[in-house]
Amino acid sequence: MSVSTQGVSVRTRSPLLRALVEMLSSMRFAISLLTLICIASVIGTVLKQHEPLGNYINQFGPFWARVFEAASLTAVYSAWWFLLILAFLVTSTSLCIARNAPKILVDVRTYKENIRAQSLKAFHHRAEATLAETPEAAARRVGQLLVGGGWKVKLQQRETPGGAGWMVAAKAGAANKFGYIAAHSAIVLVCIGGLLDGDLVVRAQMLFTGKSAYAGGGMIADVKPEHRLPPGNPTFRGNILVAEGTRSSTAILNQADGILVQDLPFAIELKKFIVEYYSTGMPKLFASEIVIHDRDTGAATPARVEVNHPASYRGVEIYQSSFDDGGSSVKLKAIPMNAATKPFEIDGVIGGTSRLARGEGTGHDALTLEYTALRVINVENFGGGNSPDGSGLDVRKVDLRASIDARLGAANKTVTQKELRNVGPSISYKLRDASGQAREFHNYMLPVDTGEGAPSFLLGVRENPSDAFRYLRIPADDAGGMEGFLHLRAALADPALREKAVQRYAAKAVDAARPELAQQLAASANRAMALFAGAETDGTKGAPAKPGGGLQAIADFMEANVPEAERGRAGEVLVRILNGVLFELAQITREQDKLAPLVPSEKTQAFMTQAVLSLSDAQLYPAPMAFELTDFKQVQASVFQVARAPGKNVVYLGCAFLILGVFAMLYVRERRVWVWMAPDGEGTQATMALSANRKTMDGDREFEHLKLKLIGVETLKKDPT
Repeated sequence: MSVSTQGVSVRTRSPLLRALVEMLSSMRFAISLLTLICIASVIGTVLKQHEPLGNYINQFGPFWARVFEAASLTAVYSAWWFLLILAFLVTSTSLCIARNAPKILVDVRTYKENIRAQSLKAFHHRAEATLAETPEAAARRVGQLLVGGGWKVKLQQRETPGGAGWMVAAKAGAANKFGYIAAHSAIVLVCIGGLLDGDLVVRAQMLFTGKSAYAGGGMIADVKPEHRLPPGNPTFRGNILVAEGTRSSTAILNQADGILVQDLPFAIELKKFIVEYYSTGMPKLFASEIVIHDRDTGAATPARVEVNHPASYRGVEIYQSSFDDGGSSVKLKAIPMNAATKPFEIDGVIGGTSRLARGEGTGHDALTLEYTALRVINVENFGGGNSPDGSGLDVRKVDLRASIDARLGAANKTVTQKELRNVGPSISYKLRDASGQAREFHNYMLPVDTGEGAPSFLLGVRENPSDAFRYLRIPADDAGGMEGFLHLRAALADPALREKAVQRYAAKAVDAARPELAQQLAASANRAMALFAGAETDGTKGAPAKPGGGLQAIADFMEANVPEAERGRAGEVLVRILNGVLFELAQITREQDKLAPLVPSEKTQAFMTQAVLSLSDAQLYPAPMAFELTDFKQVQASVFQVARAPGKNVVYLGCAFLILGVFAMLYVRERRVWVWMAPDGEGTQATMALSANRKTMDGDREFEHLKLKLIGVETLKKDPT
């Protein structure tokens, strides 16, 4: 079996071993490995890495989430098969260098002066001339000219039948050959650096020193030594969260089946976290003022860490990764959503939980309140989503100039109008029932003016993390709070107050001289209010009672009891009656609170319109209460990435080699020149040839210059006529 790869051959009697080495050191094998690495990198870029399993289940479903986890596609760059591909690529490229570098080095050192004179006539670039000098004199002159031009020259004397001949062999651009070695060495160095800075060393410690991942909970200080890595660990990359005013000396290394705790040789104390925002609400600056406390000497070293400006201490780089809540304290007020719920206040800490036992105002089984997030700044876009030309269906709204300007000019123009406003703080929390099922809520602290009516408090809810929040809008009263709406909702649930509001409305709407009409109107109003309050079913014969109320209950009643041809008119009448009675009910609640009555105006109308819609939607709110953020004390926390990466310098060296290698192979041309000086009577017959690794126009021009300079031959230009 023959070995086709050029360079050093494997001396072994085993055909299998020779074939294996041949395959590993072949270019096809290396290109295949590079292709696999590129595919894996694309997967690692498209698919978010190191996310919780629940996120993948919500996005792709249980089946594909398990497939991704089994194939380690959720942690591509630390997967065993990815590290194995890197190891094979290092082996393949190293073998390729080992087999071909000796031949390259030999080729660089040789001048190939033993080439036959007859072979020079077979080169593409060749020329012949008769010189008046002797062969030795001509050879030395040509050699001096080439040396002056930066060529390396070697002269060789040969005996011929006509006398002593001289071969001038010269070479230039030998760095092109070193470019091959440098580029291949760069691949090896980059892969070795990636292996050193990856999980290979950590996994080796887990395999050979008995370390294992920790999958439980509790305090970090209680984690056992078999789940901890020593401060002298040669390479690691983990995350550490430090709240303002606290310090920490342990980092978390995420693994597929849990975590490892990395003890650091120092502790990081966060003095102050600084964050600045763009007008869009996106953060534009993360910065942390920290103090590094050495665990051995006790020395305190102040430092500032920013994005792309890490701090370094004892070989460990400290990067600003992100920020989080450091345990902000919040005060919440429970907003009743049904008659069984009573208002109460509760204090909590972000990241903590509170137990709401049965009877503590919930009216339901025990719930767990989980405080998930506090956002102090919420910048929302209140601009219109329409293009400047307005609606294309209404010619009165078409602005031709604005339409043309929006489509011409700079490329960074946008047809979407933006009106960014900070709507203030918000609180996110979860309510988890006894079975473990939870809903997520997101409530704003201040009323938001969306431009569609009265300013409203937005109470968001969603069933799954992948869903968007659906918001219940509660209109703000004249004092800027929710009390007006809450009192109106409580009065709606009271039959006596509903009856009182109905009588007031009937007395104002009907002439006192016609009491029979007042009684009919009161009966209709009572029926509408009972349906709206959820105190009466829709009256469908033979149908079970439907819980709830709101506008849907009235619609169901009309569908069951009113002929289709009369539903439009009847609906208008019922809605007018409902609005009138609810207005009187609101006036009664204000009298009870000893407040001035509502004055008919656009503001009052906007409040009542939104209140009717909110009272209807509140019937569908999936919790017995909502929590309003009344006060908070923010505590910032900084998330650092700490890394000891000895392979970083190896990768930098590999990058330098790659730049030099690519530059040498692309921009340095290897050229060789031979000039054979054969005796020809009293003179010399000169035969010249040039060889280059690439055929270019520069090579053609260089040969024309050399043959004129060395042997005096000038190319005759053809007459174009």
